Amino acid sequence: MKSIFLAIATVLAATPALAHLNPGEHGSFMAGLSHPVFGLDHILAMVAVGLWAASLGGRAMWGLPGAFVGAMVAGFAAAISGVGMPFVEPMILVSVLALGLAVALALRLPVAAAAAIVGLFGLFHGHAHGGELGAAGALAFGAGFAASTAILHAIGVATAVAAGRGLTGTKAVRGLGWATALGGLWVMVAG
Repeated sequence: MKSIFLAIATVLAATPALAHLNPGEHGSFMAGLSHPVFGLDHILAMVAVGLWAASLGGRAMWGLPGAFVGAMVAGFAAAISGVGMPFVEPMILVSVLALGLAVALALRLPVAAAAAIVGLFGLFHGHAHGGELGAAGALAFGAGFAASTAILHAIGVATAVAAGRGLTGTKAVRGLGWATALGGLWVMVAG
């Protein structure tokens, strides 16, 4: 009987397990800032945008991350406005695979075409973030995840730049693309 009361007390004393920071405890900006880093699919896709941008070089280094973040904010606004989008989660998974393959295969596209592709994927990522707003303040949460996304893009760019343009660096970046694509497949199968 004592163990039953102990079990009931434990259950009643437990707090909910949150996959993301609770905005009530940590603030809406911090909840947004941490949001993308709690999802492997988001991390892989966002770093891959930076890797691909650096691989393309020139204007793509700003254009691809800018297109992703801009479209992500638009997707977020659509979600919090009640505008639905079909296939949000499947498209996020496709984005990881596609962006990983773009890096792995060293896909060379005009900047506008590459930006359109990452922008399309950013729209779905943003819609997913908006669907998970919860009790957070929209503006602060949105600013937080936009900043976090830009940081993840910068990590991808910095990684590719640090690897260098030579044969070894190109192979390393392409290897990261293959790892991203395989990570996307793993998330698809495991999820």
